[in-house]
Amino acid sequence: MRSAVHALTPLAALLGLAFTLPALAQTSETTELERVTVTQGRGQIRSVQGLTKADFEAAAAVGQSPLATVSRLPGVNFQSADPLGNYEWSTRFTVRAFSQNQLGFTLDGVPLGDMSYGNLNGLHISRAISSENVARADLSQGTGSLDTPSSSNLGGTLQFYSSDPAKAFGLQASQTLGSDSNHRTFVRLDSGQSDLGAIYASYTHQQADKWRGAGEQRQDQFNLKYVKDFGENRLSAFINTSNRREVDYQDMSLEMIKRLGYNWDNYYPDFNAALQSAKGVWTHGETSMDDAYYAGSGLRKDTLAGVTLDAKLADKLSLKTTVYHHKNDGRGLWFTPYVASPDGTPISLRTTEYGIKRDGLTATLDYEIAGHQLRASVWHESNDFDQARRFYAVSANAIPDVYSFPSNPFATQWQYTFHTKTDQFSLSDTYALTQDLTLGAGFKSLRAKIDAERQVGTGPVGSITASKGFLPQVGLNYRLSRSDELFASVSRNMRAYQGAATGTTPFATTQTGFDAIKGSLRPETSDNFEAGWRTSSKLYEAAVTAYLVNFKDRLLGVTQGSGIQGNPTVLSNVGGVRTKGLEAALSLRLMPGVSWYNSLSLSNSTYRDNVVSKDASNNPVTVATAGKHVVDAPDQMVKSILSYDDGQWFGNLGADYMSKRYYSYLNDAAVSGRTLFNLSGGLRAKSLGFLSEGSVQVGVTNLGDKKYISTVGSNGFGNSGDSQTLLTGAPRQFFVTFTGKL
Repeated sequence: MRSAVHALTPLAALLGLAFTLPALAQTSETTELERVTVTQGRGQIRSVQGLTKADFEAAAAVGQSPLATVSRLPGVNFQSADPLGNYEWSTRFTVRAFSQNQLGFTLDGVPLGDMSYGNLNGLHISRAISSENVARADLSQGTGSLDTPSSSNLGGTLQFYSSDPAKAFGLQASQTLGSDSNHRTFVRLDSGQSDLGAIYASYTHQQADKWRGAGEQRQDQFNLKYVKDFGENRLSAFINTSNRREVDYQDMSLEMIKRLGYNWDNYYPDFNAALQSAKGVWTHGETSMDDAYYAGSGLRKDTLAGVTLDAKLADKLSLKTTVYHHKNDGRGLWFTPYVASPDGTPISLRTTEYGIKRDGLTATLDYEIAGHQLRASVWHESNDFDQARRFYAVSANAIPDVYSFPSNPFATQWQYTFHTKTDQFSLSDTYALTQDLTLGAGFKSLRAKIDAERQVGTGPVGSITASKGFLPQVGLNYRLSRSDELFASVSRNMRAYQGAATGTTPFATTQTGFDAIKGSLRPETSDNFEAGWRTSSKLYEAAVTAYLVNFKDRLLGVTQGSGIQGNPTVLSNVGGVRTKGLEAALSLRLMPGVSWYNSLSLSNSTYRDNVVSKDASNNPVTVATAGKHVVDAPDQMVKSILSYDDGQWFGNLGADYMSKRYYSYLNDAAVSGRTLFNLSGGLRAKSLGFLSEGSVQVGVTNLGDKKYISTVGSNGFGNSGDSQTLLTGAPRQFFVTFTGKL
């Protein structure tokens, strides 16, 4: 902890001045409550920050998750146990103390759900598109715009946009090699512009060994995008597929790390060691069957497609319509010693099986009249989510492959289909009250109904609806000068229930438990208040944002036993959370080709109420959480990136500090703060023989080879004490990428 504080000191001294907002790429769109048009320029009514393609290309390693790049922005806490940030079981993305499943995510306007593991209504950005094809991302830390298609964004929204096909014919190929046998191949072909439009197709193959234990992380992706401009109209379409197979790291506790070591992992591929553990025979320091299993893995196949027509219907009247389709087939594999196989082998393969079929439509109508910018939008989605818990036979002579979908289960514990209909309508008006003062106001209505059908098991069936007819947003932007402006906004939002049999859902219980809560359960809501200042010149861009969030009707599901046992939970409203904070960042242009970006996040997030539950004898038990700090919500974060790019040579050095994080609700278990450093750089050259451009890029993650805890809460959070819900961070890793363009 001493070294982390020392590393923070010089950064904090600089960041105590004035901060926020890296350069934000302006678009031709005017979005209510997000970008507003005034007489002499554009401003933003709330905290909205963005990254361009150049930022994603400057990542420490090619193929790194776009979320890892976005994490430099203030308010963002991103964690992953692998160096690229793509291992989904470990991925955590929080903003202003709101967890990933309380945020909203989109790609080219298509909703990605909450991007949580085992997603029921979307998919992770690392599967939705290859990182090389991401053009930009816009993060709204407070609340997304009213027309954002999301039913989970209590907090902010993160909107990704894919790159368009190139105007000229071209072929790009890159090859990445790195630590732990990491290799990534990316090939993209662009057709160039023609009377028929433009199109590109790309293929990506990623494969790497785990940095601890045995097993691989594999992924194959295909991306196709088409764009056609005709007059003042634009038609675009994309089809993206992904086939991801990842072998899991074992979840740890601090006690396990001390007893078994930082690099401890599951037994795979040593099946005999797993058999001995299931019999209670341990020779490596284990004291429980939960210290290690044979293996676990996540298998996901996705197809995501969308078509968008942006049409100008008349002068000052336009309509943007998107239709989309998403199909997912997934399996979560876990070799469990708690259920024996039919032949008596004390291990079986337990799966959680997923199937998503969702179709949706979004439409946004913009009309300018008498100084008003009016916007009306609708979103409808129909989602059929199939979920099942099954068990498959395991024996020493027939061990299921961790990379393949299993077949012929010997038992199905439960099987459901959840039909979810989501409807959202919004209406807003942005109006310039004076030349320098702009007002934006509007509301949205959101309704999400879930019908649960049970095919196998004894769990609950029935319907539940989350609905709010009036969720308002109001914002002001006041321009002090050509370079300075003030902004303020207030918003309310709601998170719909989750239609699934596992997780924080009304259905992860018994029929009696569901019947008891379905009439009294309330959806989570939040009120967000923020205000700030922005300034810019040729040499810098800076801003400061202060915020207050009141989070109401927090839902909590309590599970007894270890995660692998899959015991039912009881979901209930347990009170509120209050978060207040200050975010700041500063982008400096020190000299031609040299820039320095810094961000600072200070926050305090606490539970407002005690949690009252029942013990095994149905007696009330009070957990004194009132006043306790929210789990996985660091109070301080500092990011600093020094970059150089003269068009030929390029490089950057990044520092990332985060203070301690709690992983028990009573705050008696926490992981220490840490400071990480990343380094990357390379050389570009034009006209290399038959290549129009070539480059080589070298990257190093965790430059100081620091041992630290990356993810907290991988198996949820307990009330008190240490628990097996941590993942250790990857050590120093090296990468080199060769790229050529025709």
